[in-house]
Amino acid sequence: MLYVQQGTQRKARSAGVTKLLAVAPMMACTDTHCRTLHRLFSPNALLFTEMVTAGAVVYGRRERLLRFQPAEAPVACQLGGSEPGLLGEAAHLAASAGFAEINLNVGCPSPRVRQGAFGAALMAEPRRVANCVAAMAAAVKVPITVKCRLGLAGRDSDAHLDEFIAAVSEAGCRTVYVHARIAVLDGLNPAQNRSIPPLQPERVHALKGRFPKLCIIANGGIDTLAAATAHLACVDGVMIGRAAWREPRFLNRLDLMMFGAQPVSEHDALDAYLGHMRSQLAEGERLADLVRPILGLFKGQPGARRYRRLLSCPKALRSDRLAVVLDAIDQVGFRGEATRSPPLGTVENSRAA
Repeated sequence: MLYVQQGTQRKARSAGVTKLLAVAPMMACTDTHCRTLHRLFSPNALLFTEMVTAGAVVYGRRERLLRFQPAEAPVACQLGGSEPGLLGEAAHLAASAGFAEINLNVGCPSPRVRQGAFGAALMAEPRRVANCVAAMAAAVKVPITVKCRLGLAGRDSDAHLDEFIAAVSEAGCRTVYVHARIAVLDGLNPAQNRSIPPLQPERVHALKGRFPKLCIIANGGIDTLAAATAHLACVDGVMIGRAAWREPRFLNRLDLMMFGAQPVSEHDALDAYLGHMRSQLAEGERLADLVRPILGLFKGQPGARRYRRLLSCPKALRSDRLAVVLDAIDQVGFRGEATRSPPLGTVENSRAA
């Protein structure tokens, strides 16, 4: 049985370790359920929420948008927006909810986000971003950070990048997560923006050299230990994106390499995650949302295809019965204690029978 304790996490992150491991904010991916699974694989990673707009936090269902389980901590909340006052208020609400860091999205290339006057398009307006950072920093005591790209198509020189980084750092941002690609706002969709603009890791490394007092975290295309090691030799940490979603155990290998964490198998993590599923089903969560993070858990292993097929059946998922999951994990030779509720959740769900 795998146990995850917050005290252990805090100790590991403050025991003289100078490098940071983070899991990138990913829309429709890094919700509370995904973060719970990722925490099981990595006690030392800083986890991120999906991006939430400042307006939604201030005027919408903030209890739902800002929720996270204590076992997920530490978690950073990523906000989207471009109005300093609104962002300051949203940052205050997020910090009050217990988030360890508030991050401003200046990297999303989505046309929808661009229409809302935030995301990667803001890299063309460094002074506006600086005003937003200053307002957020004035509203909270937790760190305010920025996630950005190397630049925009047509505005992608080191001079433009330095202008942007200097502006946000002077406003109070001490940590910048840099996706090692430019953003192409006209002609490429978000998925293409994650693959077509070439990776330029050397530019992220050089940025650290020009801003040695800032914490520079590399992001983009880091899906092997070798790639992570190359970045860690030059910058202050790595942020993992789709690789963590596709293969959660990769996080454990990184945590082991960077912090000496305990090895965790897919079976260990799933055994503990079942407790989370039980408690969440009892609170009315949908089984379909709970199984999304574990769909790729056994990729490439015997029985994985049937496991995924059973967990992707709409009719079965609508039953909201944990038995659907237990049937699926039988296909991969699950060795856990499926009849027990581990520490992540102890409430049995009457619908799971």
